[in-house]
This record gives sequence, structure tokens and C-alpha cells, in this order.
Amino acid sequence: MVIEGKSYTKDLIIYPDMVKSPWWRKTGHLLTLSDIDDVLSKNPDTLIVGTGYIGLMKVDEEVKKYAEDNGINLIIQKSKQAVQTFNQRHSKAGVFAAFHLTC
Repeated sequence: MVIEGKSYTKDLIIYPDMVKSPWWRKTGHLLTLSDIDDVLSKNPDTLIVGTGYIGLMKVDEEVKKYAEDNGINLIIQKSKQAVQTFNQRHSKAGVFAAFHLTC
């Protein structure tokens, strides 16, 4: 993935003002609340989750419930499609993204 001319090959989180890479999850191919607690503390309007090339990473039900309960627009897609979605929405305030770049 290329962001502002810099190539990334490890999983990452895109904040409105920075990129965090590498980004690791505690349970490999499962995204839990603790994996994105820093993002959630910033009260995102939208969180786009790229689940990998073939979609191997899963999003825990508690993440989905938290998003629903807190009015976060949670978009879960395979990473290639999630990149396209992010590119369409990133200029809006409150848009964050978490990408699993492999699998």
C-alpha cells in the first residue's frame, strides 16, 4: 500500500493525521476492541477495516456492537475494496482505517 508516496507492507492503521505501521493484533486474524482502543478513544465517525487480500481477518462481534452502540459507521471489506472506500472518504473528518495487508 502506498500512502503519500511511502510504501507500506505491514498491517497499518490510518489516522487523519498519521499512519501507524506495523500494527499488530493480539489474536492474529481476529480484530478485537483492544486492538483498536486508541482509534476508538478518538471517537471516529467512520472506521474502515480491510480484512486482507482474501478476507482472512475477522472482526469480533464486540467490535461490531461497540460501533453500532456508539454511532460509528463500521465498514468491513477485503483490503483491496477497503482501500477504494478509504480513498473515496478519507478527506472527510473522523475517517480512520485499519488494514490487514496480507492473507
